[in-house]
Amino acid sequence: MRKLMKRVNDECPNITRVYSIGKSYLGLKMYVMEISDNPGQHEVGEPEFRYVAGMHGNEVLGRELLLNLMEYLCREFRRGNPRVVRLVTETRIHLLPSMNPDGYETAYKLGSELSGWAMGRWTYEGIDLNHNFADLNTALWDAEDNDLVPHEFPNHYIPIPEYYTFANATVAPETRAVIDWMQRYPFVLSANLHGGELVVTYPFDMTRTYWKAQELTPTADDGVFRWLATVYATSNLAMASEERRLCHYDDFMRSGNIINGANWHTVPGSMNDFSYLHTNCFEITVELSCDKFPHASELPAEWENNRESLLLYMEQVRDREAPPAPGVPPTLRGWWRDAARGSPNAPPRLCTPLPSSLNGEAGAGAAGACALCVRSVRACWGTRVCC
Repeated sequence: MRKLMKRVNDECPNITRVYSIGKSYLGLKMYVMEISDNPGQHEVGEPEFRYVAGMHGNEVLGRELLLNLMEYLCREFRRGNPRVVRLVTETRIHLLPSMNPDGYETAYKLGSELSGWAMGRWTYEGIDLNHNFADLNTALWDAEDNDLVPHEFPNHYIPIPEYYTFANATVAPETRAVIDWMQRYPFVLSANLHGGELVVTYPFDMTRTYWKAQELTPTADDGVFRWLATVYATSNLAMASEERRLCHYDDFMRSGNIINGANWHTVPGSMNDFSYLHTNCFEITVELSCDKFPHASELPAEWENNRESLLLYMEQVRDREAPPAPGVPPTLRGWWRDAARGSPNAPPRLCTPLPSSLNGEAGAGAAGACALCVRSVRACWGTRVCC
């Protein structure tokens, strides 16, 4: 992985930068590939995007896809592919192929046939990273039940609880590294790549009723999240195939291969919920394949299955000129605004135009309703959509 990332950096030094966000428990560096026309710099008017893979070390397809993606973007940029040139020059892209490098090493040593369903899933310390982020959901819901939101308790940018910051808290170094990364860069949109199923999930991942294993638990931005999930699912060749088989017993095809995370199974302390509530970065989870550790011979087909999805999802962060996803009405496609146009202290935020039924006179020109979108604003209509 490191050699490939260095090679890509050598081939495209003007648009790439390799950096580390920290180390695993065993001291392996967590490398990130940045792809941008000005690597190493945040530019006003340019959104920050991230893909994260390998949270569970034995779910390796996401890692391979991100390595393929960085090669593809480098190669196509050099060829002058207009779509890639536009993406690289107008978006600052960050790719983290291996969030749990210790777990990956455990699974890799056993191989595709022997790693099984669990070996390498956890960190070397035995921590499941997708349950290891601070639970901000409970604090928000308690505050809502006591009518404290938004005047006495925030509904976004929720601070990390003090207990979570203690030295003896059960927080993996990998988790701390990713949280620091989230706080250092003003990410607007993200996706967390997993394996073992074929479905896209969106927040909330944790059920509001604490004792329920499954419960529909939408966010205030449910429409935006469903749109983002649909963008990936409808453009993914494997998910969109009418001939696809079920991975297990859930038939996600009936719901368009997307599902609210908590309505599938509750995940307290998930990275998606934390990203949304603490940093206001919208993040979904993509379950890429029935097989967590596919054979090398299967990787070319998996790249073809996901290439368009990976590109199209990144394009959604930029503006309404992004190619439409099948089944997603153009009036629901979103865009973002940079806070530098308004309050200098408010980072950018993903937005979506208001539907004509809510926007009144604007009608089809609902884009005019979002002259500026900043994360510090609690939007109207009971959502955090700018209006």
